[in-house]
Amino acid sequence: MFERSELQVLKKRINEPRRFMQVISGPRQVGKTTLVTQLYNQLAISSLYESADAVPVGNNLWIDQVWDTARLRMRSEKALEFLLIIDEIQKIPNWSETVKKNWDQDSLDKTNLKVILLGSSRLLLQHGLTESLAGRFENIILAHWSFNEMREAFGWDPDTFAWFGGYPGAAGLINDEPRWKKYIRDSLIETSISKDILMLTRIDKPELLKNLFELGCLFSGQVLSYTKMLGQLQDAGNTTTLSHYLRLLGAAGLLSGLEKYSTSPLRTRSGSPKFQVYNNALLSSMNSGSFSDSGKNPEVWGRVIESAVGSYLANESLKGNINLYYWRERNDEVDFVIERHGKLVGIEVKSNVLKNIHGMTTFQKRFNPVRTILIDERRMPWHEFIRINPADLF
Repeated sequence: MFERSELQVLKKRINEPRRFMQVISGPRQVGKTTLVTQLYNQLAISSLYESADAVPVGNNLWIDQVWDTARLRMRSEKALEFLLIIDEIQKIPNWSETVKKNWDQDSLDKTNLKVILLGSSRLLLQHGLTESLAGRFENIILAHWSFNEMREAFGWDPDTFAWFGGYPGAAGLINDEPRWKKYIRDSLIETSISKDILMLTRIDKPELLKNLFELGCLFSGQVLSYTKMLGQLQDAGNTTTLSHYLRLLGAAGLLSGLEKYSTSPLRTRSGSPKFQVYNNALLSSMNSGSFSDSGKNPEVWGRVIESAVGSYLANESLKGNINLYYWRERNDEVDFVIERHGKLVGIEVKSNVLKNIHGMTTFQKRFNPVRTILIDERRMPWHEFIRINPADLF
C-alpha cells in the first residue's frame, strides 16, 4: 500500500516521549484515516481507534468515555504507553475543552497516554486548537494528493492528473468517466459540503453556497468580481455573504478565492477573488466535456493546465509552506504570486501562444521579486513545475 511522506513524520513523533498531541487535519478523502491505520500497524504500542462520525448529536460525554476506555486498557495490559486515536473530533460539541481536561489530567498523573486527533473541518479544528489547546499539540496538514504521489501510486501521466486530479479513492473509476464524475459529485463534494460545512456552521442560504461552489469550479483559475457573481447566482444576497461562503469552502479544502497581491493589506482583502479549486477533479466533475474532448480544445485545456498549477500551489499554501495570491493592475496580470518570509516569486502560465505576458515585466519592476517564472512547454513545462518544492524557488 502506498505511504505518504507524512506517515514517517507522524511515526517519529509518536515514538518520541509523550510531549504533544498530534493533530492531523485536511480535506476529506485524502487518506487521514488510512495514514493512522498504517501507523498503528507499524507500531509496537497498543492503541485504540474511535470515530465520532456516528456519535449522536449532543453526546458530550463520548470523549470522556473513550478516554477512560483507553486508560483502562492501558492498565489491564500493564502497558508502559498507549495510543488513543480519535477521528472526526470536531463533530463533538466543546471537544477542545474536554480534550484539554483529559490531557492535562494524564500529564498530572504521569499517565503515558499518547493522543492523535483527526478532523476534516479545518475551520472548526483551528478554532478549538487555538482557544483551548495552545501549547499542547502539533499539527500535520494532509493536503490533496500531488502529481508525484498519483504517478507513483497509480502510474498516471501528467494529462491524466491534470483532468482527474488527486483523489486516490476515485482512481479506479477513471476508465468510466460518467461513473467517476458521479462519484466525485455525490460521494466527495456533497459529503464535504453537507458534513463539514452545513452540519457544523450556520448557513442561511445553503443553495447559494452550493451554487457558488459550482460556479467557482467552472471558473477555476479565473478572476471574477463579486458584482459579476451576484449577476450569475440566484438569491445571491450580498458580497459579504459570498465572501463568507467562499472562506468556508476554502476551509473545507474545496475551493479558494485567491486574494490580489498588494503591499497594502486593506487593498488585498478588498479586491476581486480568483477562483481556485484545491483538486482539479472538482473542476472536471462539474465540466460537461470529457477528458478526450477537452484535450483537443486548446482554450479549454489551457484553463485545465492553469488550474492544475494553481491547485498545486493552493495545496502548498494549505500546508503553510507559502502564501498564495494573484496580481492584476489594469491590463497587466500575473497568474500567481507566492510569498515566503517576505520574499516574492511571480508565476505566469502561458497556456496558449496568444496570451499576453507583459504583466511579468511590470510586476518585476514594481515589486522586485526573487524571480519570475514563465511556465510553457519550451522553458518550464507545467508538469515539471508542479514537482518542484516551492521553498526551492526562493
